[in-house]
Amino acid sequence: MTVRTGAALQEAFGEIDIYVFDQLLKGRFDSARAVLDAGCGEGRNLHYLLARGLDCYGIDRVPEAIADIRALAARLAPSVPPDHFVTGEIDALPWPDGTFDAVICSAVLHFARDEAHFDRMVGEMWRVLARGGVFVARLASIYPAGTPAPRPAAGRRVRAPDGAERFVVDAAMLTERTSALGGHLLDPIKTTIVYQQRAMTTWVVRKG
Repeated sequence: MTVRTGAALQEAFGEIDIYVFDQLLKGRFDSARAVLDAGCGEGRNLHYLLARGLDCYGIDRVPEAIADIRALAARLAPSVPPDHFVTGEIDALPWPDGTFDAVICSAVLHFARDEAHFDRMVGEMWRVLARGGVFVARLASIYPAGTPAPRPAAGRRVRAPDGAERFVVDAAMLTERTSALGGHLLDPIKTTIVYQQRAMTTWVVRKG
C-alpha cells in the first residue's frame, strides 16, 4: 500500500508556513482559544487551527483573499462567523484590547512604508494580544555579514536580489522592540537566507 504522507499532511495543515508549523509543534498555541492572522491572505496559516475548533480571525487588505478565507472557514469550521474575517489594514485593527491569545503575522511586516509605519502595525497587533499571549512574526531582514547584500533603496527599505522592495529589520532592532513592548523572546531570533533572493527572520514573543 502506498502511503501518501505529503497528501495527508496537506489535508491536515493546508499550505501552512513551516515557521508557523514549528510553533504548533512547540505547543505555542496549545492554550489559545482566539487567534488572529494579521495579513491572513487566503488562510494558509489558519487551516489547521480552524479544523481544530479554535476561534479564528483574520484581516487582509485584499478583498478577494477575505472571500477565500471565509470559504475555507465555512468548510472547516462552519460555526465561525464570516465577519471574523475582514478587509482592512494592520495598523488600524477593529478589535478591542486583549482580544486574542495568539497573533500570527507572516510575510507582512516587510510591507511597512517606513519605521513609523512598522511600529504602528506592531503596536496594533500587540494591543489586541492578551497578556500572556504569543506573537509570531516572519519578516524580511538585513542579510547577515558575508552574504550578498541587497541594494539600498531608502532608509530600511531595500531592493532585494529577487527584485522586490521590502522594509528590513535586524536582530538589534527586534531585540530593542521586544524590550520596549515589555515582551520576552520565546525563541532566539532566527534568520533564513534564500540564496540570491532574500533573507527572512522569525520573531516569536510572549506578552508579559
